[in-house]
Amino acid sequence: MGRTAPVERTADGRYIIVDGRLWRATNPHLPENERQRWVTALMDARRAVGAATRAGDEAAEKAARAKVHEAKVALGERGPAWWDDGAPDYNRKLVKNTPYAAQD
Repeated sequence: MGRTAPVERTADGRYIIVDGRLWRATNPHLPENERQRWVTALMDARRAVGAATRAGDEAAEKAARAKVHEAKVALGERGPAWWDDGAPDYNRKLVKNTPYAAQD
């Protein structure tokens, strides 16, 4: 398995940038043991989505996708923004359509 390039982040650390799109980063204020527990749960849930999809089990896939969502919310990547300074959330927006475009 090859090395992957470092993840590009916004200067404020709120987002990672993938293919010109902002994706909310994990809440950096989570205790490491809690973060790791949710990352493990997320990876398990993603594997369960794949297995259910391959098996054609729609009910299991739906349940697994709910677990993915639960973990992403717990990590701060979905749901309410983890910052509390009133700044808007640009999750899933193209960088070029946000104030982060000026960062380049």
